[in-house]
Amino acid sequence: MSEPLHPPFGNFTTVVAALEVCDDLAAPVADALKNWDVREAAESVLYADTDPGKADTAVFCEYYAVPPELSANCVVVAAKRGGEVTLAACLALADTRVDVNRAVRTHLGARKASFAPMDTAVELTGMEYGGITPVGLPGSWPLLMDEAVAAAPYVLVGSGRRRGKLILPGWALARLPGAEVLAGLAG
Repeated sequence: MSEPLHPPFGNFTTVVAALEVCDDLAAPVADALKNWDVREAAESVLYADTDPGKADTAVFCEYYAVPPELSANCVVVAAKRGGEVTLAACLALADTRVDVNRAVRTHLGARKASFAPMDTAVELTGMEYGGITPVGLPGSWPLLMDEAVAAAPYVLVGSGRRRGKLILPGWALARLPGAEVLAGLAG
């Protein structure tokens, strides 16, 4: 493993290139990083080792001195139309909220949209609750991303596990498979 890196924000003890610690990531996240066809994006991802007991956003941001406007939450949404359910992930900065009832529902052409049950999100992503990340989502899912996330110089997201976080440029998040950058997704 190479020298520890200096993150663009936050107070972390250990920060390294994520590709160097794939064993510390959830399997779908590690696979996505290793196989990301945008190599520059994959190589830009940092891994910050963090306490899983402090994974909840507000506690995490305060403890590690991460501004909420540089931390993003990834939520799984179930959109329904007739008998058909479409699952999607939504990514928005931690100081905003995803507009599930209007923006997500309308974009996905659904009659109803709501947060997916935790068990469903965990099972289908292969990630831990509290660590779900846009990196390594199921390939058939759209990733709806608020434009503020894509515009941020760097953003902190989950690692697929409650322990550890990823830090990467907003432009790299916008290049993830299935990513759709939307104005007004969150407010």
